[in-house]
Amino acid sequence: MKKVSFFLMLQFFTQLLPAQDITDAVRYGIDHIQGTARFHSLGGAFGALGGDLSAVNVNPAGSAIFSNSYVSGTLSSKRFENTTNYFNSSVKNNDGNIGFDQLGAAFVFNNTNMNSKVKRFVLSLVYDRIQNTDNSFQARGTTNQSIDRYFLANAQGLELNTISSYPDETLSQAYNYIGANYGYSNQQAFLGYESFILEPDSYNDNNTLYYSNIADGSFNQSFNYDTSGYNGKLGINLAMQYEEKLYLGLNLNAHTIDFRKSTYLREANSNPGSLINSVEFANDLSVTGSGFSFQLGGIYKVNPSLRLGLTYDSPTWYTIAEESTQSLFTRSTDGISFDDGSVDYSFSVDPNSINIYPEYRLETPGKVTASAALILGKIGLISFDYSRKDYSSTKFRPVKDSYFAAQNEIISNALTSAQTFRLGGEFRVERLSVRGGYALIESPYLNKAVMDDSSTVSFGLGYNFGNTRLDLSYSSFEQNRTNQLYQVGTSDSAPLAGINSKNNNIFLTLGFSL
Repeated sequence: MKKVSFFLMLQFFTQLLPAQDITDAVRYGIDHIQGTARFHSLGGAFGALGGDLSAVNVNPAGSAIFSNSYVSGTLSSKRFENTTNYFNSSVKNNDGNIGFDQLGAAFVFNNTNMNSKVKRFVLSLVYDRIQNTDNSFQARGTTNQSIDRYFLANAQGLELNTISSYPDETLSQAYNYIGANYGYSNQQAFLGYESFILEPDSYNDNNTLYYSNIADGSFNQSFNYDTSGYNGKLGINLAMQYEEKLYLGLNLNAHTIDFRKSTYLREANSNPGSLINSVEFANDLSVTGSGFSFQLGGIYKVNPSLRLGLTYDSPTWYTIAEESTQSLFTRSTDGISFDDGSVDYSFSVDPNSINIYPEYRLETPGKVTASAALILGKIGLISFDYSRKDYSSTKFRPVKDSYFAAQNEIISNALTSAQTFRLGGEFRVERLSVRGGYALIESPYLNKAVMDDSSTVSFGLGYNFGNTRLDLSYSSFEQNRTNQLYQVGTSDSAPLAGINSKNNNIFLTLGFSL
């Protein structure tokens, strides 16, 4: 069984954390089109339409459009293809999964008092997967940037006795003690030192200067990146119809995060003067979180053909916990000699420990959505949504913490307000519906080379059997982005892989009127 390293503190020390940064803030703050097949078919443009359980996530007033109680559930089949370019080498990989994306029920209570201005009251319970984080890519190429820069950046300025083991300590004991008493950077420097990547300027406990046993030159690198998990939202919805034209609603949402990330970097070199010729560095991260948000919305029927909608989404307030494991393996072609005359050719630093870090808080931005829908009688409809979300307002908390304050400043300068445009249409032939949609989601980054705008095209069919409805949709998503393989102190000095992502998704929804 793995030994567990508990970081016990009287107060919150963020230097003990694996550095939270802008990537985490965007990952938990961004959402994608998720929900029922009909919702996907119309590009998610449901802010003024209602009458769909996933539409409640866009505008909580949408449930008041139901004339009868309704239940639906959705299965999905998702496949992604990532093409990664890294130093003029290209690697393509793809994978997929089948999952459960939506389940909900709306209970409609019609007011039998004809003189009351409140015509209808609706209580709904809706679960939607707002983001699927299953993903993977591989990067391979030849570069002049070694992983040694990562360990050097963490080690410089740290005293040797805070990054090394004592003679009577195991590697696991030393790794745990250093993490609990000195922090994450010291742990990374410890890995580099014990694997002989790092060499101190002098073997003195107070030494703070280090150099690398890996000589400059060219390096063959391969990097595997795998993530899994989801962001989910369970909402309690209250809505009503006021007189004949106005619909109002409120959502109280409980959010969950379940995220896993595994990375594995392998590097090899034959550079003259290198004592270390091979490095294998593995990292695993597990993240769980819970959060809360609320939504207020309204839909107004201007006339039988035109509806207008407006929604306010509050920020989401998360509490997040993380665990991590690491291991490092190095090899020397010629071997490293020691004072006792022995020669070793390989060095394994596997602490066999789980780091359990203190919880931290994250506030992701709120959003405003304006919508319009044109109802073409029994023929069909056209719907449009516009939303705006200011990602630069994302905050790690407590904001007075020096590390979080620095990250919040980076977020404020690097992120921006992003707009989303959704357009959908539906054409009906008796009981059959034919649908299509398009969504354009702007990047939250000022520098779109980090993450470009994304677009989704969708199509679908639906058939109404009376009290039962079956809907099927297909959507295609594409986005370009870059991924930093590891941090070396500043984002500009770390190697980047360019990634083109394509997703092809199929959704099937079965719904029942009660």
